[in-house]
Amino acid sequence: MQTPYWLDDIEAARRAVVGIDPALARAHAQTPAFEWRRRVGGFEGLFHMIVDQQVSLASAAAIWARVETGLGGEVTPERMLATPIETLRTFGLSIQKATYGHEIARAHVDGRIDFDHLERLSDEEAAARLTAIKGVGKWTAETFLMFCEGRRDVFPGGDIALQEAMRWADGATLRPTEKQAYVRAEIWRPHRSVAAHLLWGWYGAVKRGVVVLEDHPA
Repeated sequence: MQTPYWLDDIEAARRAVVGIDPALARAHAQTPAFEWRRRVGGFEGLFHMIVDQQVSLASAAAIWARVETGLGGEVTPERMLATPIETLRTFGLSIQKATYGHEIARAHVDGRIDFDHLERLSDEEAAARLTAIKGVGKWTAETFLMFCEGRRDVFPGGDIALQEAMRWADGATLRPTEKQAYVRAEIWRPHRSVAAHLLWGWYGAVKRGVVVLEDHPA
C-alpha cells in the first residue's frame, strides 16, 4: 500500500498539475485544501465499497453495521465464505451483493488475488486482477486502488462527476466519453489521483452552490 499524500504534498501536487495544465487553474483557485479520501483497505475495504453502491449513505451505513455484527466484528474472506448467502441477505444485502461478497472472498482464498500483498502489483496489474472478479467493475477497482490502497496515479475515467468537471474545465459543450477522459487525464501523470480529488472537490462545490460557474450551467 502506498502512503497517501499529506496536505503539503497534495498542495504541491495540485500546483504541479496546474503548471502542466492551466485548464485546471480555475478548479484549483475555487477548491479549498482537502485531505486524501482514505478508506480501509483489503478485502473489507473492497466489499464495503460494493455494499455502499446504489444505496443512500444512511442505508449503506446501516447495512454495513449489520454486516460487521453478523460476521462477528471481522469482515474477512474466511468469515464471509462461512456465512451462507441466505444469512448475508438478512443483514440487508441484496442477493447480488451477497453473491459478490462470496465471489471476492473466494478469489482471495483461491489465490486469484492477494489482498495482503496487492501493493506488489502495478496499478494496471492490480486493476486487472480486481476486475477479473465477478461484481468488481472498472470504476470500483480504480476507486478502491485510490482510496483503499492509497495509490497516487489512478484516474477513474468512467466517473460521471469527473467527466462533468472536466467539461467545465475545458469549456466544452459535451462531457468527454470514458475513453476521452482517460486520454485527457494522461497529462496529469504522476498525480492523476490528486487531479481526480481536485475535480471531485470542485464539482461538489458547484453542486452545493458554493461556487458559481458563469459560463456553464451546473
